Amino acid sequence: MKKTLLCVLFATFAGTAAAAPVTYKIDPQHTYPSFEADHLGGLSVWRGKFNRSQGSVVLDREAKEGTVQIEIDISSIDFGNDELNQHAQGAEMFDAKQFPTATYKGRFSDFDGDEPEEVEGEFTLRGVTRPLKLEIESFKCMQHPMEKVEVCGADARAKFDRGDFGLNFGLDMGFKPDVELRIQVEALREP
Repeated sequence: MKKTLLCVLFATFAGTAAAAPVTYKIDPQHTYPSFEADHLGGLSVWRGKFNRSQGSVVLDREAKEGTVQIEIDISSIDFGNDELNQHAQGAEMFDAKQFPTATYKGRFSDFDGDEPEEVEGEFTLRGVTRPLKLEIESFKCMQHPMEKVEVCGADARAKFDRGDFGLNFGLDMGFKPDVELRIQVEALREP
């Protein structure tokens, strides 16, 4: 009887320990927030990305909860066009000197089994913070073959109106304010 009780207690404790939240550090070499925005009222769609970002994900898959925090270096904007990159960093657009980072902070809000599907959070751009929901289109965790630790990866997306953040350049010329944000992210489990 005592042996059985000890086994039950151990199993309960082990199950609780396994359900603890796990912290993953964003891998900046495999995480690139990107975006699509209108050029000249539908003439074309411009795409860009940010080459430097950092952050963390805390995930408790059993409890179906966790948090996401990402910080984006605005000066790392990359349209593949040096002149446009410089203009985008200037005061007319992102104003990287006054607002050097954009941030996203959120909580997982929907799961399919133990995989997160949605994040409810707040996005800060140009010093303005607004609610923003990220939809997770794909999510996977596995043992990283080179780093020898667990890695999780996801592809997430959101849409927002850039005018809501004071990024008004071109709106008076007929540019559409809609922006599609995509975040490809990989994060390594911290010891």
